[in-house]
Amino acid sequence: MRKRAIASTVLTLGLCLALPATAATAAGPAPGPGAPGIGDPYYPTYGNGGYDVSHYALDLDYRPATDRLSGTAVVTATATQSLTRFDLDFALDVSSVRVDGRPARFTTSGEQELVVTPAHTVPRGHRMTVAVTYAGVPSTVQKYGFTSWQRTPDGGVAANEPESAWWWFPSNDHPLDKATYDVTVRVPKGEQAISNGLLLSARTKGDSTSYHWRQDRPQATYLATLAVGHFDITRSRTRTGVPVLNAYSTALDPAVRKSAQASVERTGEIIDFLSGYFGPYPFDAAGGYVPNVTSHFALESQTRVFYSPAFFASAPDTSVVAHELAHQWWGDDVSLARWSDIWLNEGFAGYAEYLWAEHEGKGTPQELARKVYDSHPADDPFWTVKPGDPGPDKQFDDAVYDRGAVAIQALRDTIGDRAFRALLRAWPARHRYGNGTITEFRQLAERLSGQDLKGFFDTWLYTPAKPAVFPAGR
Repeated sequence: MRKRAIASTVLTLGLCLALPATAATAAGPAPGPGAPGIGDPYYPTYGNGGYDVSHYALDLDYRPATDRLSGTAVVTATATQSLTRFDLDFALDVSSVRVDGRPARFTTSGEQELVVTPAHTVPRGHRMTVAVTYAGVPSTVQKYGFTSWQRTPDGGVAANEPESAWWWFPSNDHPLDKATYDVTVRVPKGEQAISNGLLLSARTKGDSTSYHWRQDRPQATYLATLAVGHFDITRSRTRTGVPVLNAYSTALDPAVRKSAQASVERTGEIIDFLSGYFGPYPFDAAGGYVPNVTSHFALESQTRVFYSPAFFASAPDTSVVAHELAHQWWGDDVSLARWSDIWLNEGFAGYAEYLWAEHEGKGTPQELARKVYDSHPADDPFWTVKPGDPGPDKQFDDAVYDRGAVAIQALRDTIGDRAFRALLRAWPARHRYGNGTITEFRQLAERLSGQDLKGFFDTWLYTPAKPAVFPAGR
C-alpha cells in the first residue's frame, strides 16, 4: 500500500477463551470455543482461532443504485480443534448460517465478530462448510470509526488495509489464514464487476450480468477486492505469457485517464523487470484498476492492484505501479505473519521504487537512499519510528516506507550485491504462498551472507534514532 488515507486504530484487547488444563485427555483437548482472535499483537480481535480456511465461494448480488449487497458466502475450513462454537469477522447483517448444511445459531459480538454455534460439535480435523447468507448497505457501515467500502457514482469498491473483507464477505480476517477464492457477482446489465485472479465467465441473463472470478493461489483476506461500475478494459501479456487485465473507470477525467493508462499499461513491463530481482511472477494473472474514487492510496490487491486516480492527477506515475507490483512478491505471495512485520511488505515495495527509478535513469538506489538519509536530521521525529515494530498507530507512517527502504540499501551495502541478489530471490522462493517474519528474514540473510546481522537489524529496524553511519556503498 502507498499513502494510506485512514489511520489505523488501536483496538481493545479481545477476550481469549482458554480451556482449563483438566479438560485435556489422551484423545486431545475437550471440545470448546475457538478464540475470537488469531493472536496478532497489534489487532487482538482480528482473525479467529479453531479452524483454517481453504476456500471462499462468494455468490453475490450488488445494486449500485441503492448500494445494496446481498448473497451467500460458503467458507470451507478445517477445524484445528473440536469446536463448540467459532467466530467469523463480518460487519453486515446476517439472516442465516448453516454448518455442513444444518442451521446454526449465531449472534454478534464487538465490532466485527460473528459468533456461530453449530448444531453439533465440529470434530478436530473435520472439513466443514459454513454458509452465511447476508445483506446490507456497506457504505453506511462504520467500524472503529471508518469504512472500507467506497461508494462511487456508478457502484462501489472494497479495498483497504489492514481490513476490508468485513464489508463484503465473512472471513477469518488475518494474513495467517490464506485461502483460494471463487467470486461470483451479479450486477445490473451494463455494469461490470472486477475482482482478483482470472475472469472465468461473464453471462447476461435478463437485466443482470453475472461475473465469475477465480483466485487459485492462496490469498490473504485484505487482498481480496471488488469493484463495480463502468470500466474500459485492456488486455495484454507479460513476456512469460501471464495475462494482464487493467480497468479504468469511464467517469475519470480524460486527462487523468490518459495519465493513468500511460502508467498502469506498463504493468507487464514492470513485472518482467521485477522478476529479474525477485524471481518468477508467482500468480497466473496480473493487472490493476483505477475506479472513480476520492481516496488517496493504492493497494496491492492480489493480481488486481487498486489505484486511486489521485496518483495520476498531474502526470503519469510508474513508481506507484512498481511499488504495488513488488508487493505481489513481498506481501501477497509471502505475507506477513503478524502486522508488526509490515516492513517486509512496505520496505521492499519502497525499495522496488529505487530499482525501477534506476532502470528509468532517475538515480541509483544508493543515491536515492542516501538522499532520504541526509534529508532527515538526527532530531527529526522520522527516526523515532521503528520500521521493524512501528506500533499500530504508526504502521503506515512514512518512516516505515522510507526509512524501511533505506535500511534495505544499507543491508545491500553491508552484505554485498551477490548475497543481496540471492536474498531477494530466496525469500519468495522459500516462503511461496505462505507467511514470514522479520526474524526469519534476518536468519536467511545471515545464512546467505555468512554474517551476524543482529546488530545491523537492531540499529536499522528497532532503534528509535538515526543510525550514526550510512554505509558507503560498493
